[in-house]
Amino acid sequence: MEKMRLMLVDDEKRFLSTTQKLLERKGYDVTTASSGLEALEHLRQKDVDVVILDVKMPGMDGLETLKVIKTEYPLIEVIMLTGHATVESAVDGLKCGATDYLMKPTALEELIQKAEECYAKRQRMEEKIRLAQAARQSAS
Repeated sequence: MEKMRLMLVDDEKRFLSTTQKLLERKGYDVTTASSGLEALEHLRQKDVDVVILDVKMPGMDGLETLKVIKTEYPLIEVIMLTGHATVESAVDGLKCGATDYLMKPTALEELIQKAEECYAKRQRMEEKIRLAQAARQSAS
């Protein structure tokens, strides 16, 4: 089975480096970005399955970044992550296409579980697309 490709997006460098190391030790392919703009640049160059995206970042915040990701890469699943969660930001993130929402600090195992659920959801969607394309081709 292919490795899940994750991207962590957070302006806290220590969180990025520590979480990246821990996830890589568990066998995941992890890319990091310290801003929304950097994340979008990485997505133009590398395939990613699941993005774990901080809400509060200087410059382009998580909600703005989420909107661009879901517009340009609709199959990428996004988990919003924040230490400053409010009900409003959670609702806004979910309305804009986030799959889930986690509070910092979050246990690594919870983060992995949510990411695995997102990855499974993406794989199901890709399979539906493949079946629809195959049905369309056989009908023509």
